[in-house]
Amino acid sequence: MTGGATTTRRHALLRLLLAAPLLVVLAWGAGFAWFLGDIQRVPPPPPPHVDGVVALTGGAGRVGAAVHLLADGGAGKLLITGIGGNADLGAIAHLSGVDLTPLATRITLGRFAASTYGNAVETAAWATQNRIRSLIVVTAAWHMPRALVELRRALPDVALYPLPVGVEEVDAHAAQPSLRLRAEEYSKYLLVVAGLSSWFPHREAALSAGV
Repeated sequence: MTGGATTTRRHALLRLLLAAPLLVVLAWGAGFAWFLGDIQRVPPPPPPHVDGVVALTGGAGRVGAAVHLLADGGAGKLLITGIGGNADLGAIAHLSGVDLTPLATRITLGRFAASTYGNAVETAAWATQNRIRSLIVVTAAWHMPRALVELRRALPDVALYPLPVGVEEVDAHAAQPSLRLRAEEYSKYLLVVAGLSSWFPHREAALSAGV
């Protein structure tokens, strides 16, 4: 009897071990389906005026949307986080089609961030310095969930209002983000939700060291 019970337990454990990878795949797939639906939803519009707006660079239309929001009076200050070292207000004005001369004192070009985690760190420092209590977040729709998790963790006392920029809004003829890109982004999102993003090495460390 004892030998039979032991064998039964072993078989049950073996079945569980064999089923575990399948369950993980099914759970990931179900979550990915939710993610695809979530990034297609249009969030409620932000308030008519907030303290600040942050544009996370890395995709078409993000900076332009944030600049126009500032120029139209929708925000008091603008941070462009993760901007390249050679970019300046003149180049941004040319690309966005907005005269930034009267707005220059309200715009900060953040050159520290080289990742979404770095964006959050840079934004938190800027928000503290400028006493930002309400903030519009501009980034790509597929990047918004991960960006919001990082920003909420870094800015727990600041009200965040997402303003996602979709590729179709920038260029109707541009290709949509690939399924592979969105799958990779969802996997990164899961790591951020699990609180693991700060554990990994970041390019900001190399920049700070002058590498």
